[in-house]
Amino acid sequence: MAKQSKDAQKADKPARGERLKQIGTAYTITRERDPRLPVYLLVAFIVVGGIVEALGLLAGHPLIAIVPAVVFGLMGAMIIFGRRAQKAAFTQVEGQPGAAAWVIQGMRGDWRKELTVAANAQLDAVHRLIGKPGIVLIGEGAPHRVRALLAQEKKRTARVAGETPIYDIITGDDEGQVPLKKLSQHLIKLPRNIDSKQVTALEGRLQALSGPRQALPKGPLPAKAQRGINERTIRRR
Repeated sequence: MAKQSKDAQKADKPARGERLKQIGTAYTITRERDPRLPVYLLVAFIVVGGIVEALGLLAGHPLIAIVPAVVFGLMGAMIIFGRRAQKAAFTQVEGQPGAAAWVIQGMRGDWRKELTVAANAQLDAVHRLIGKPGIVLIGEGAPHRVRALLAQEKKRTARVAGETPIYDIITGDDEGQVPLKKLSQHLIKLPRNIDSKQVTALEGRLQALSGPRQALPKGPLPAKAQRGINERTIRRR
């Protein structure tokens, strides 16, 4: 089983050429939204590389330090690039339907994720995570509508959750909400209440609750698609 899992992970990893292409595309998109990106990368490369070269100079081996200086300089630039790219991506998707789902999909760690366990015609949605903190319900959309969705889903979930803690979160920038860019950090800080075996058992019980539901995007909707859905909703009314 472990070997199959490792093989699956290797199959999921993109080839080196494809990976470089993805980085190039990410750079192009990020630079469009963040014109100062090249300056930040250059400064990071010079500062980090300069520090390494200075250490080599102090040690009496300035020539030997050139290669490590270049390597560490590139690593520093890549770290800055990753942070700027993430910031640009969050800025682009924030406030759009499916934004929370996009963040959840990219989260790392032992989380069992199920997107859109509850939704309405206005594209408000509730997503469910199961992990060592317990059950986390994450709502996105208009707060006054999302609260009702969360309350309904929490009531359904509690039927099979037993004594497992259930956390409910609404994404947003208002008081009592969690900003998208801080969602992962917020989840990491939750206390560990159950172990891996309990997580697996709980996942099995909760899957029985999953029935037919409205399909929502696993990422932000384009503006045209949003307008089309809103027009259909108005006609129904």
